[in-house]
Amino acid sequence: MKRYLILENGQSFPGEGLGASIISTGELAIQTGNFGYQEALTDPTNTGKILVFTAPMIGGNGINAIDYESINPTVKGIIANDVAQNISESGNFQDLASFLKEKNIPAIFNVDTRALVHLLNKEKTIKASIMDTNDEHAFDQIKALVLPKNKSAAVSTKNAYAVPNVGKTVAIIDLGLKHSMLRELSLRKVNATVLPYNVAVPDIENLRPQGIIISGGPGKPNELMPDLEPIFSAFYGQIPIWGIGLGFLTLSDFLNFELVDLPQPYSGINYPVIDQNTNKIWQVAMNIDQLILPNSVQFEMEREFYDLHSELLAGYSNKTNKVIGTAFNAEGAPGSLDALPIFDNFVKMMV
Repeated sequence: MKRYLILENGQSFPGEGLGASIISTGELAIQTGNFGYQEALTDPTNTGKILVFTAPMIGGNGINAIDYESINPTVKGIIANDVAQNISESGNFQDLASFLKEKNIPAIFNVDTRALVHLLNKEKTIKASIMDTNDEHAFDQIKALVLPKNKSAAVSTKNAYAVPNVGKTVAIIDLGLKHSMLRELSLRKVNATVLPYNVAVPDIENLRPQGIIISGGPGKPNELMPDLEPIFSAFYGQIPIWGIGLGFLTLSDFLNFELVDLPQPYSGINYPVIDQNTNKIWQVAMNIDQLILPNSVQFEMEREFYDLHSELLAGYSNKTNKVIGTAFNAEGAPGSLDALPIFDNFVKMMV
């Protein structure tokens, strides 16, 4: 079935429909990874986005039980050059087309994704819709629709829940966390409790945590600071705090670091950062649109990670103040495992 990706600037891209046949609108976003499409489309940080995959083909590996980053994906659609639709039958895998239909996610393939990438290199954000037509009425509809704000509130857990283990206790503020982060903590015997984004300070204190993690997620720091600032004020310097992705931005905002918009949002698995202490380069996964102006950091950091593309600060740690901030996802998923030692460093900081 022929369907159209239409953009708010009046352009349209025809292709073949796949998955759900619904009309959907979201923010167009590039996903640069050559693998890991399941993790990308189930990552809560991609809430409200229509993902454009730059890989020549997706779907060849199917969908499996291990690589979910959330059970119910919240992307608004996917766009691809090609999709593998005839994978080998297996009780362990589900084909991408039936998964998309089951999760009510529309998709279009046979689209010129290179043209979309060039377009997004010129325009930072573009509102887009997946529709059955590209007539004047369709463009009127997309112009009239307003994209939702504070998406972290929508994807954050509504009720606290435990991820039990036998080691140190960590409180995780869920702004849109990934399952693979919980898996890495569990492998290190961390006893975790996941809490809503607007949890009250006394509820955290009652858990007697040895550390706090502010997870990644969708949205903007200013939308969340009214809820997170009391947490930072209560626990900063008292117990270790690790901010990841959006959590990194909110922690950095609390520390009065200057956040700078990237020329284009980073959304993929192939971003190089350099560890200033060792001069080692890590290949990391990022899903973020701001980093830190280095000159705005007023106190000395023990470790600093710089993004090689922009030369902006993408990570830091300070044992004295008991903070770690990483713009990147240390667990990868998808992506390399270069940054996994950050988990070990956080556990050591709690000790």
